[in-house]
Amino acid sequence: MSSISAQAHFILGLRTGVSNNLNFIDEHTLVYATGSSCVCLNTVQRFQRFFPGSEKSRSVRALAVSASHRFLAVSECGESACITVFDLQHEQGRKKKVLSAGDIHAQEFVCIAFSHDSKYLIGQTGAPEWMLVFWLWEKNKVLASVKTTTSSNPVNQVSFSPHNSTQLCVSGSGVFKLLRLSEGVLKQTSTARVENFNFLCHAWVPEDRLIAGTDTGRLLVSESGDIRKEIRMMSKEGQSQADRQVKVMRLKEAEVVESLSACPITAVFSYSKGFVCSTGPGTACLFEKMEQDSYRRSREIQIPPDPQGDQLTLADGQEIQSMCMSPAEETLAISTTRGQLFSVNVSSADMNKEQKLHFDFVCQPFHSSPITGLSICFRKPLVATCSLDRSVHIWNYETKELDLYKQFQEEAHSVALHPTGFFVLVGFSDKLRLMNLLVDDIRVFQEFTVRSCRECAFSHGGHMFAAVSGNMIHVYSFISCENVLNLKGHSGKVRSIEWSVDDSRLVSCGMDGAVYEWNTQTGKRESESVLESCSFTGVAFSLDYKSALAVGSDLTLKEVQDGQVLRVVPADQDAHTAIAVSHSGRVVFTGTSSGAIRAIKYPLPSQRDWFQQRAHSGAITKMVITYDDQFLLSVAEDNCLLVSKIIDKDGRGLKSNRQVVHAEEILVTKLELEEKNQSMMALKMRLEELQMEHEYRLRLKDVNYNEKIKELSEKFQQEIKSLKTTQQVMTVEVETCKRESEKNSAELAKKHVKQLKDLERSFNQKLILEHEKFQDLQEKLKKTEEDHKKQLRSAEQSKVQALEEATHMYEAKLQEKTQLLAQSQQEAQLKISVLNEVIKQMEEDEELKLNAVQIKYEKKLQSEKEINLNLKGKTDDVKHEIRCLQAQVRDQSADTHKLQQERQSLRDLITALEGDIQELNMQIFGHKQTIENKDITISDLKGKIQQLEKLKFIYEFQLNEFRKQTETQKEEIKEQREMITTLKDDLQQMDKSSSQLKLSNSDLRLKLKAKDKEIFKNLQKVKNLELRLTRIRSDLHTCVGYIQEPRKLKESIKILYAHHVPEPGSVERDSEDVEEEEDEDDVQMTLTVQRDQLEKTVDSLKMKLDNSDAEHNKVYERMKKEKAAMITENNQLRKELLLIRTQVKDYRNELAWLKWSKNSRPQEHGRTEADMQKSTKRSQQSGSTTAVLPKLDLQRSQLTLK
Repeated sequence: MSSISAQAHFILGLRTGVSNNLNFIDEHTLVYATGSSCVCLNTVQRFQRFFPGSEKSRSVRALAVSASHRFLAVSECGESACITVFDLQHEQGRKKKVLSAGDIHAQEFVCIAFSHDSKYLIGQTGAPEWMLVFWLWEKNKVLASVKTTTSSNPVNQVSFSPHNSTQLCVSGSGVFKLLRLSEGVLKQTSTARVENFNFLCHAWVPEDRLIAGTDTGRLLVSESGDIRKEIRMMSKEGQSQADRQVKVMRLKEAEVVESLSACPITAVFSYSKGFVCSTGPGTACLFEKMEQDSYRRSREIQIPPDPQGDQLTLADGQEIQSMCMSPAEETLAISTTRGQLFSVNVSSADMNKEQKLHFDFVCQPFHSSPITGLSICFRKPLVATCSLDRSVHIWNYETKELDLYKQFQEEAHSVALHPTGFFVLVGFSDKLRLMNLLVDDIRVFQEFTVRSCRECAFSHGGHMFAAVSGNMIHVYSFISCENVLNLKGHSGKVRSIEWSVDDSRLVSCGMDGAVYEWNTQTGKRESESVLESCSFTGVAFSLDYKSALAVGSDLTLKEVQDGQVLRVVPADQDAHTAIAVSHSGRVVFTGTSSGAIRAIKYPLPSQRDWFQQRAHSGAITKMVITYDDQFLLSVAEDNCLLVSKIIDKDGRGLKSNRQVVHAEEILVTKLELEEKNQSMMALKMRLEELQMEHEYRLRLKDVNYNEKIKELSEKFQQEIKSLKTTQQVMTVEVETCKRESEKNSAELAKKHVKQLKDLERSFNQKLILEHEKFQDLQEKLKKTEEDHKKQLRSAEQSKVQALEEATHMYEAKLQEKTQLLAQSQQEAQLKISVLNEVIKQMEEDEELKLNAVQIKYEKKLQSEKEINLNLKGKTDDVKHEIRCLQAQVRDQSADTHKLQQERQSLRDLITALEGDIQELNMQIFGHKQTIENKDITISDLKGKIQQLEKLKFIYEFQLNEFRKQTETQKEEIKEQREMITTLKDDLQQMDKSSSQLKLSNSDLRLKLKAKDKEIFKNLQKVKNLELRLTRIRSDLHTCVGYIQEPRKLKESIKILYAHHVPEPGSVERDSEDVEEEEDEDDVQMTLTVQRDQLEKTVDSLKMKLDNSDAEHNKVYERMKKEKAAMITENNQLRKELLLIRTQVKDYRNELAWLKWSKNSRPQEHGRTEADMQKSTKRSQQSGSTTAVLPKLDLQRSQLTLK
């Protein structure tokens, strides 16, 4: 076995035809099926985690993610269907369980689903069984199974109810069933007539309702299993874009009217605000729930038009296959039938309802048809792929991104990248096109008349390329674009070609079983090997380029050298379809028809010795290894590009002798550069204008803020003076109030003591009365319990007797019916035996008569025919009697079923009586709680008495706080005045610095304009020199053509020397040339000096600008903070004013109340409980207002310190 293998690193593509193909794990991670495995894609970090399939399985059929986003279930089809459950929280995604269908023989599970609590799992098998299996998956235990449909009515989706883990729904063509698990059996709870509907999808909505979509574009609502309503939208002409009305109609009314849109509804997904459904090719609609049984169509989301393609929209020809929403319900993701992934931010739909919403690619567009071509280049980490979907993609396998993408009008069959990465060769059905790879486009600049080019390849030097047309190989020069060679020899279609490292040889293989090695200079065959029994599909050179490795339809890998087969590696059932040899020569990778990649060590072994790994779900078409032996790239018929990392036994990458340095240059047209320069100049002008406007606005704001600060300071000074006067008045009033309150508190304490004693006496009497009532209620309870027990016993006895009588009656009837059945069966057997004996006797008589008399044969034949007819009539009568007896047996089984239903109804009665007993127990518990509440009220009254004692301490604390407030306010006023003076100084410094910067900027601009003119003159001189160089190069190119003819070469060199290098003493050497050479040297020196000076001045200017901007931003931010602090302090002062005013009002009210109490002097026993409660509330309110003041003072002191 090979010590080197390929590990999946990143895959680009999506598998179609998988049920529930797309799911969210968290806000930025998606799970979907691709190739032969499942992938977790982090859309932010562009990181993929693989969940490989089992070796025996063929492909993935369905996916399901639990509601907790922890477990992933994958259904795989093969010889025996299985479901694998993975743990998503584990780093390597280890397998939790592998579930099978048990005794049921099934090849696939069409759809699967988790329950809401993640305990149960259901799976629907495919044709012909169509069995629904119910697992307790953590214990790998099958709880129940039931047949849901027939082969003529397939099932499309199964799901659990989000409120009940034992209730589930099955929908399909003519199938819509609600099932419930009870006593280990899945029982159908609904019988709706849905023969005329083909349900493609369904979703659970609140109140245990289901919304189902059909192939005719209808949205049906199911309640308790019966389809009663339909959600219908008004026509688009009668709708307004802001608010589209949605009608919920009865099903009988809706059946009369045909559907507005014949587009099938292929996906429905419900969320907290409503549900989302597909309404046509590439379109989805958001529905919001408004009231009971009414929805509002809020937004419509579409797939946008393709900017690179010739089609009108991307949505044409692709329908939404599955959809999902992130856990926070912010992003909606969909997968389509053309293998694309889209997403949209749904939270922005609520914010910007006037804008049209469009789906965006999750990562990049994938291929939607089988990939036919694959190629890499030496200078850049680029991969080119072409497909039957008429598109060419240029990928970057290091950044895992799509660099370029273009859609064409014809199918692309082959592709080849130039070693520099600037050009690409694409073979179409009518022509071969050579194209430039620009920044944002793939542009054609040369076409060749090579039809149906299935293979093309550039030489390693890039100066030639080969293209295959049928059984002929055309070799072209890349520089002149001329046909250099035509290699003829294959009798069948050529399937693969490869260049040697020195580009002197070319190896090819074809459907005719031939492997040819060509000399690319002479066009002759150097070696050939023909096996007519095999059609080759892939060929590659070995490391030493002495032998060729080929794979084909005979399921073997061959090494061919000098026309002879050196080694053969036998294969198993899967044929090799593609081959790639590592540049180190240690490993040979082959792709199979089942999608597996095999790593075989080199030199080739004589037995089956390889490392195999599942990679794709279809036949691998092409394979390439990067020049540094780090990655293996493979494409297949499953529309996917897989990037695998080549590793050794220890999991480390291979060490290559080559050091590949990737270039970063890109081709750009002159027009694009000029447009970008113009846009840059316009943006610079705009920036300068905005800076001037910004400075002017800042000055205006500063002036306004200064005026406001002055006004506020004057107002606050006036308020402070008024507050001081009020404080002095309040201190005098507080002292008087304190003396009066001390006197009143002593009187109130005496009154409260007396009232407490009275209350204790009254409550003791009430407690005694309540205790007596409680004892009476207990006695009544005991009596009622005894009566209920007696009634229950009598009811149970009567039910038991009735059940026994019914069982005896029906058992007797069953015995009679079984006896009648046995008798009828015996009679039928006797009649059949009699008939058989009669037939035997008749046959014996006929044989004797035939042997005895041959003359009377015709007469006897007629008589025998009549007898046979009579016998057939008798047999028909016997069969009719047997059918009648079978019908009687069926009726008896129906009677037994009715008896079982009556038994269940009796059990329900027993459960109802048990519920009544529970209600009586609840009433007893309520009486106990009332007693406890009364005890709590007594404790509350005691607490109020303690609060009244604390009021004395609060009044003393308030006086001290008022004195502290006056001192702190004086200090705050001084600090605010100092802040205003510092702000004025900072503003003056800012004005001076800005004026100096403007002067320096204007001087620098004038210097730059002068230097730009000098550079333009120097560039013109450089262009003249380049023209002279191009002439010399063209003359040299003509000289190279005479390499094989030395005389002509000598003459051409002399002419070139005489034309371009005249003698120093001759007249031809002009004085102008000497001057030009001297000027060129001077120009170069001056250019270098000026460039250095300009760079230094630009750097210094940049530094000054950065420093000035930083200082300006700091001052501006400091001004903002100071203004915000001033505003917050003003707001706090206003709040304090309001609090003080409220306190003044409270104190005045208390003074008035105290004066009134002195005048009235009511007696102690005449005051009621209500007056006492009002007084306590007033005292508490005053205490709360005074308690707020120290907190405000603390906050104010903290602000002043800051």
